[in-house]
Amino acid sequence: MSQELKRLNKYLSEAGYCSRRAADRLIDAGRVTINDVVPEMGTKVATEDVVKVDGEIIGERKQAFVYLAFNKPVGIVCTTDTRVEKDNIIDYINYPKRIFPIGRLDKPSEGLILLTDDGDIVNKILRASNNHEKEYIVTVDQPISQTFIERMSGGIYLEDLGKRTKKCSVKKIDKFTFSIILTQGLNRQIRRMCEYLNYEVQTLKRVRIMNIKLDMPLGKYRELTKEEFNTLSELISESIKTFDPNQLNPRKDRG
Repeated sequence: MSQELKRLNKYLSEAGYCSRRAADRLIDAGRVTINDVVPEMGTKVATEDVVKVDGEIIGERKQAFVYLAFNKPVGIVCTTDTRVEKDNIIDYINYPKRIFPIGRLDKPSEGLILLTDDGDIVNKILRASNNHEKEYIVTVDQPISQTFIERMSGGIYLEDLGKRTKKCSVKKIDKFTFSIILTQGLNRQIRRMCEYLNYEVQTLKRVRIMNIKLDMPLGKYRELTKEEFNTLSELISESIKTFDPNQLNPRKDRG
């Protein structure tokens, strides 16, 4: 009788330890073992195998996944490496289960970021080809001109990244403030775009990720509602795994 084998990175992801990409880094660094042996990349795991990360046994998931929306303050770093970064998002939230952020939000930026222990959902949300929207409110150091709006909207070639930004929606809110909706996630993208046009970002706040809106106080988090998760599932339906939204247990803001 044949048994089901599972790729090691998928095993760690489904166990809620980390995303598949993060799992690949752990495996490459030799921090993962199968039956106390360091495996090669791409190794598959059998049911009876004992998988460890840094000596800690990682077992099959028994509980429902966690999906959080968090209003990140300025100064908090979106990393799970609590050993290196003291102002990390994991210690700040202090959630009772192991979770990790979906994507990043720069240290000098604030606003909405999602966290989960569902490694499979991470890349499905972050994949730029799916054109998932993220909305930001930005203030800059000088009056916003119509030329600025048009050039930001039309796409800017960022030489240091060797890429041109996709066309996007940019709207002026007041003399120094604008909103921008991106479907890309380039490193420090908004700041780089503004710098190219000789503007300096003063504040940057993310207020929406797809259908999830920023509606909790600064420094607080809440679980996604069933309705939010259902809509999110539809938006990433081409690659979303099967999940029962009735397992969600919405709670009040914490932090």
